[in-house]
Amino acid sequence: MTMRFVPVPLLSDLLVWLLVASAVALGVSSKKNPLARAAWRRIGRNRPGVAAATILALFVAVGLLDSLHYRKRLDATAPGQSAVYAVEALSLLDAIAAPLKERNEKTYSAPLATRSYAKETLETRGGAGVSRGVRDFPRLLFGGAHLGEDEAGRGRDILKKILVAEAFAAALFALFALGTAYTLARRGAKDKAGVDLSLGCAWKAIWRGETEFSWNAVLGVVGAALVLLAPIVFLCVDYHVLGTDKVGQDVFYQILKSVRTALVIGLVTTLAMLPLAIVLGIFAGYFRGWIDDVIQYVYTTLSSIPGVLLIAAAVLMMEVVIDTHPQWFVTAAERADVRLLALCGILGLTSWTSLCRLLRGETLKLRELEYIQAAQAFGVGHARILLRHILPNLTHIVVIALVMDFSSLVLAEAVLSYIGIGVDPTMISFGTMINNARMELARDPIVWWSLASAFVSMLALVLSANLFADAVRDALDPRRAG
Repeated sequence: MTMRFVPVPLLSDLLVWLLVASAVALGVSSKKNPLARAAWRRIGRNRPGVAAATILALFVAVGLLDSLHYRKRLDATAPGQSAVYAVEALSLLDAIAAPLKERNEKTYSAPLATRSYAKETLETRGGAGVSRGVRDFPRLLFGGAHLGEDEAGRGRDILKKILVAEAFAAALFALFALGTAYTLARRGAKDKAGVDLSLGCAWKAIWRGETEFSWNAVLGVVGAALVLLAPIVFLCVDYHVLGTDKVGQDVFYQILKSVRTALVIGLVTTLAMLPLAIVLGIFAGYFRGWIDDVIQYVYTTLSSIPGVLLIAAAVLMMEVVIDTHPQWFVTAAERADVRLLALCGILGLTSWTSLCRLLRGETLKLRELEYIQAAQAFGVGHARILLRHILPNLTHIVVIALVMDFSSLVLAEAVLSYIGIGVDPTMISFGTMINNARMELARDPIVWWSLASAFVSMLALVLSANLFADAVRDALDPRRAG
């Protein structure tokens, strides 16, 4: 039996799912470690951190849906012929958002509009059947097409869909809230005073913030997300909720596709820089002497080179390699994926110096503490001291630096794409959206929705990452743990 589709395991997909598996393994191992459990409990009691983590979870869910790629089988094949699959690699998110992907207009259209944003010459029938050209805004092919000739009923139709969406959101939120309270009561959860919670008490404890975990923050974010996203989901079936760009592609679809690119840029790049920064930073601070001198020379020299020029040179060389070996790639998605991972590696190799410098300075201070001196006096090996005493006290610095770097890397991708050395032009990202929207700001009337949508989405992602980083820092910092 011939499959209707064939999986396309992109390398970035494998890395993303490897990170998910690592996160699950870390969570399982943390349950066996009393210190790790205590740290995660402190994070769970931090309301801003839990709220930010919930927002990040929504972004991650979209990114994971976009990290399962496949190629569809073409139906037009002769009998007995082997199956032929499409060249385009789609993701599970593309399948879910197929109406958004396939409904392309001719050019710009404003959010929730039924007519194009650019005038065209339309032919009309005048007296005696004579046709003449009239400059007007043409009807969109898909946006509001279900209204037919009743274009004046657009406002009523939008209001009706919003009310239905909010009613659905309210019902869904009520189910989620009651399910959370029921689960807490069923599992014998306790409040901060250590008292078992019944269903009614669990509901009250959640809203009063008396549970060990900040469930009120989770419910608040979920409720706000349902209120904001439910109308968008209901309206995007018949309208372009965030408008369309120059080539008529739905902006909301572009936002969804940009999430995965931002997550890969932020996560894979930080992981690429992590081993180098930790090893060299700790070695320089602990061993000092000529080892410290060599490592300082390396990162000082690397830091003295303008980062943009170094990245641009590496990206251009990488493009030459890709362009001269087209046989390496079966689909355009594989080509764009290799360029994305190469960009992550280049950013990682050029951005490890700041974390290395921080870890060196902190290690210099830690090695002079009494318990480190005592361990050395008793003959404890260097490896054991580094792993048991130095590294755990650097965890908070590593985590906060990585999450902060995640935010800066998401923003850096926008800058690099703006100057033409970012991700592949065929790959949708916040940077390419901003790059495409820069000329739209000079139009009259101005086209604002592409830039505004990318800006708000990046703000939500970066701000939630920074707030979660603060919560993790407060929980893992040994000086704040008490």
